[in-house]
Amino acid sequence: MEMANRTLTVDVIAALTYWPGVIWGGQKNPPDPVDLTVLPSFFNEVLQELPWWNRDWNVSHVEPGVPLEIESDHHGHPSSFTEVSVPGTVGSSGGQSLPFVAKVGFAGDQLIRFQAKIGDVVLGPAVAPAGRLEPHPFARVLTGLMDLRGIPVGVMARETARSMSTIHMLRSGRHNPEPFLTREIAKVLGMSEADVRVIAGLDDDSRQ
Repeated sequence: MEMANRTLTVDVIAALTYWPGVIWGGQKNPPDPVDLTVLPSFFNEVLQELPWWNRDWNVSHVEPGVPLEIESDHHGHPSSFTEVSVPGTVGSSGGQSLPFVAKVGFAGDQLIRFQAKIGDVVLGPAVAPAGRLEPHPFARVLTGLMDLRGIPVGVMARETARSMSTIHMLRSGRHNPEPFLTREIAKVLGMSEADVRVIAGLDDDSRQ
């Protein structure tokens, strides 16, 4: 979902930062009540922008959110944005309902990240262009680990007995991290196979 250039209203920010179940050093305890009814309208507005979204479904109820990260310039704990998890319910005119959770990230009054989970389906911003598969999440981690260790693609290819094109595809997320290859990659990275398997999302059933 494209969230660029969306400005949050004062009321929405107040509702997103209303955390009566959390005690932290910048908020009155308990905080003064705010109007949470602005959030269903805000979430529905965002979801309605999706061309494939079923207009019969609407967010009908929300509860106070829980902060996942709090914008702060506190020494030793700087953060450039706030991210909040807001639970609730979506319903249809036919009386059906599903649990709903929104993860909202914002800096100041600018929305920078939005993800919705409806039932067991997660809706979030895509990484790849429309019409292309999403890259495997191992790609970003592998690229970072190789770069931090100064391991060129050619060296990784040689040490794992793979072609450079295979390593390039792993780094771009176009090739899944197979168990045998993961084992070889772990050796080159100087990490345990178990750690790399966890990072790659390989469960015990995939061991060969």
